[in-house]
Amino acid sequence: MDRITEQSSLYDHLDEMSVLEILQSINREDQKVALGVQQAIPQIEALVSHLVPKMKSGGRLFYMGAGTSGRLGVLDASECPPTYGVPAGWVIGLIAGGDGALRKSIENAEDDIHQAIKDLDEYFISPEDVVVGIASSGTTPYVVHGLKDCQERGITTGCIACNPGAPIFDYADFPILAVVGPEFVTGSTRMKSGTAQKLILNMISTSTMIQLGRVKGNRMVDMALSNNKLVDRGTRMLLQQFDITYDEAKDLLLQYGSVRAAANQLKG
Repeated sequence: MDRITEQSSLYDHLDEMSVLEILQSINREDQKVALGVQQAIPQIEALVSHLVPKMKSGGRLFYMGAGTSGRLGVLDASECPPTYGVPAGWVIGLIAGGDGALRKSIENAEDDIHQAIKDLDEYFISPEDVVVGIASSGTTPYVVHGLKDCQERGITTGCIACNPGAPIFDYADFPILAVVGPEFVTGSTRMKSGTAQKLILNMISTSTMIQLGRVKGNRMVDMALSNNKLVDRGTRMLLQQFDITYDEAKDLLLQYGSVRAAANQLKG
């Protein structure tokens, strides 16, 4: 039996569909993704429950993948510092072929079974860290062998994949399986499988950052004040908590650098 991610689409004659039929069919398939991810929540919980104490003790979270999977990992990692005010080295995304592969496909980069551990070694990977491999098929050599090498060094591993019984699960201490069915365009795993991976990555990083104290109530109190929109958002957060003017809140925010620090100053 073919791997689920390679099975034929449930739809045929796509080239004869109207635009509306294409869009409705894609949306119909996308609605299945959240249900597939829901089934994986216990597995995601297990990973995060192990990850949080590791990070509290100084460990880091690494994502690694190839192609779309790698790009999604790099995206999630890159959004943690501005969203939660954490150092760039807390969550690190690696993609087969290096940063150049983020914009342009690098042929055969995913087939080098020794490259992942070399990439990790550039960050002095250690058993304090956690490495999560991302691969829709669960067969990508760069990812599978990277996890295998990590396990041999006593480094905790996790994975996100969409095919039951894939080789990647043999080397993941905390496997996450999201079964979302065949793609609308046969084999195009940037679609449903990629969406499932993005949802799971959101869940991993968000729940971890909340557990690490980077959210107060439901607010991103440590977010980077990197543009006018975020300065305005932070200012309004302070207005909701304290009886001050907009200008006073903004001045304090810019002076102390974060909503948390400004709020602590106002509390005395």
